[in-house]
Amino acid sequence: MPGENLSRDEARERAALLAVDGYEVSLDVRSALGEGDGDGAPRTFRSVTTIRFRCAEPGASSFADLIAPSVTSVSLNGRDLDPSEVFDGSRIALEDLAAENELVVDAQCAYSRTGEGLHRFVDPEDGEVYLYTQYEPADSRRVFANFEQPDLKAPFRFEVRAPEQWTVWSNGAGELTDGVWRFAETKPISTYITCVVAGPYHYVTDSYTRELPDGGRLEIPLGAMCRKGLAPHFDADDVFLITKQGLDFFHDHFDYPYPFGKYDQAFVPEYNLGAMENPGLVTFREEYIFRGKVTRASYEGRANTILHEMAHMWFGDLVTMEWWDDLWLKESFADFMGAFANVGATRFKDAWITFANRRKAWAYRADQLPSTHPITADIRDLEDAKLNFDGITYAKGASVLKQLVAYVGQDAFLEGARRYFKRHAYGNTRLGDLLAVLEETSGRDMGAWARSWLQTAGVNALTPQVLLDAEGRIDELAVLQEAAESHPELRPHRVAVGLYRRGADGTLQRYARAGADVDGPRTVVAELAGAEAPDLVLVNDDDLTYCKTRFDETSLATLREALGELTDPLGRALCWSALWNMTRDALLPAREFIGLVLRFGGRESDIGVLQMLHAWADSALTHYVAPEWRERGARLLTEGASEQLYAAGPGSEQQLAWARFFARVTDERGLELLSGLLDGKATVEGLVVDQELRWAFLEPLAAHGVVGESELADELARDDTASGKRHQVRCLAARPSEAVKAQAWAQVVESDALSNALVEATIGGFAQASQRELLAPYTEKYFAAIDRVWRERSIQIGMDVVRGLFPALQQSRATLDATDAWLAAHEDAAPALRRLVLESRDDLARALRAQECDAAASTG
Repeated sequence: MPGENLSRDEARERAALLAVDGYEVSLDVRSALGEGDGDGAPRTFRSVTTIRFRCAEPGASSFADLIAPSVTSVSLNGRDLDPSEVFDGSRIALEDLAAENELVVDAQCAYSRTGEGLHRFVDPEDGEVYLYTQYEPADSRRVFANFEQPDLKAPFRFEVRAPEQWTVWSNGAGELTDGVWRFAETKPISTYITCVVAGPYHYVTDSYTRELPDGGRLEIPLGAMCRKGLAPHFDADDVFLITKQGLDFFHDHFDYPYPFGKYDQAFVPEYNLGAMENPGLVTFREEYIFRGKVTRASYEGRANTILHEMAHMWFGDLVTMEWWDDLWLKESFADFMGAFANVGATRFKDAWITFANRRKAWAYRADQLPSTHPITADIRDLEDAKLNFDGITYAKGASVLKQLVAYVGQDAFLEGARRYFKRHAYGNTRLGDLLAVLEETSGRDMGAWARSWLQTAGVNALTPQVLLDAEGRIDELAVLQEAAESHPELRPHRVAVGLYRRGADGTLQRYARAGADVDGPRTVVAELAGAEAPDLVLVNDDDLTYCKTRFDETSLATLREALGELTDPLGRALCWSALWNMTRDALLPAREFIGLVLRFGGRESDIGVLQMLHAWADSALTHYVAPEWRERGARLLTEGASEQLYAAGPGSEQQLAWARFFARVTDERGLELLSGLLDGKATVEGLVVDQELRWAFLEPLAAHGVVGESELADELARDDTASGKRHQVRCLAARPSEAVKAQAWAQVVESDALSNALVEATIGGFAQASQRELLAPYTEKYFAAIDRVWRERSIQIGMDVVRGLFPALQQSRATLDATDAWLAAHEDAAPALRRLVLESRDDLARALRAQECDAAASTG
């Protein structure tokens, strides 16, 4: 047996052989309370699964999936099998199958501390225990025996025995009878979207009703839950408001009633993802419950996630991809629908600005890594699948769908979706199934479009070329298209080209716009011939396509002088995004980008764009400026952020954003102000230093040695909660001490005692940009450890360690050589591990190129 991995070929072979009629899963989680055995063995719970399934070739062999410390018994068609002979730790061998089969597996499964499977969390605030499941792509086998692949759908019946004082939820409606929680049978769904949540959760209810076209009435019970300790901060009313607006929107546009009965939403602790689309019981990371003041961008982000997961009820749950190659069939659509519904149904009418500025930045980075892949990817196995939940599958896919809507029209696109749901309800699909309905509704040949956009990798760059006549008007305006040598595909782009000029009042406004179909290396936009000469040409105005936008020299000069005068917020966001891509591509010195943020950031009206600018400026200082300019850059950012903090409107979200940015980038000059804001000796009018902001101020103080273990212990006593513990652990790891770094390294790399959330916090505190010399010895240790870590730890923890501890701050040719040496010596390492190292190497090489560009700016 090949261990925990599952290949695509094995999945296809099993799907051709088996069809599943139903699951009955019985869990006993009463062992979640009380002390463990104390012998080092994992804490376990009983899991009994009955699977009824058919076999197309009686007498054939196959296997079921299960990851468990032990199996008590296995019965196949009434025959008792010896667990020691048929169970190897991850698979149960099934021999001599009948045409119709019944498999019963009684196992002891392990509670998780890594967020994979059935996660057990003990709240340090009150000692209460909370459970929840998280499975994607293949961790339901850690909780019950099954056929763990998306195309073997089946109805599920769950029953759960839990501590008497608990409530239990699952995908279907449940009731407690005779001490057992029993849940209604689900529709046919995939294993990875089944779910159980159990514990003393704070639970709030509401309901949604809708009149249906056939005269019927749809009623959906709504629920929302969180830990008791977060209940005072839980704004369930806003969660329900977005939920109802989303349900209205998707019913209006999809013409297919929500198919899964109730709609619960659980905000759970130590969650690895943003959220998960389990039908009837969506799970979210509890950080979406805000303990302190946050900006509008945080509420918009939460609304986007709620709507993203809701879109999955149709794209992913009702109709599911056959294998993880077509993961985009659910994630790209949900990512697009999150922004589409936010704009169409909620108060967040500027969600496309956030999409253009934030989500697409994620896609652009992923699409330029050596691991880039087509949206329709080649997913060989489960490890590949785990890593493909990336910026290409989500944000590039969503961007391409936005381009598709511009290409075929919104009405044809939505009608295609409606036919897709009705034709494939409760089934599984491939790319061709979607293209077929879109061809029907649009009348266009989707094959060429799919080949260019879905089946090739890489991002194109579009640059305007402006030729003026003797009178200073446009003689010819063309769009030049380029592609990287590694991915030379030149795609068809439906774009809007916008012309902008500075007016008498100094503002930069659009005065002409033309749609164009860019195809090939050079496309003339005839409609703009004769227009007045522009100060700025924006070749992807309105953000219709997925591309890197470049500027001609006149446009770039205009932005250097007047970016803050650009009145259109989407156009401004697109320009910022383009300038950041130029910085990453070593076409714009990083110090110049930082200067633009300091000059114009204070005038940015969109709070989400402003916060993205802060993140980019911080990254530019940490990774892209020449080393000899870092100290000066840190001083400029410290001074600039301080000025904006005092200049921002008292109590405004801009003020809060600048306060957090000031804490993130401050050098020694700003530490006194941070200390004063903490102890009340300094004030900024309107700034409320709540508990979350206190922790944000404490981390840089810890990193610079101003506060130590005792002060952080005092702060934890002030905020003795799960959130407070995570913050304290991060701050403790941030302290500038050899002993501190050695302890943090040992806790993460040499031990598995920490939960996933505390691993994440420790890694986050470990690598501080001000501590490069202190961290230098860990380059060699990193490369000595990662192969072992990948083999011994869960894939989630392995990913966290390999990504989070890569020596990215050791920006030298020597670090690049050490990375290359490891890759050369580990050609047989797990492909997923090599991918992570290759991605980090690419980021490092990009940083070195950007530093060379920045250094040249000081001598040019």
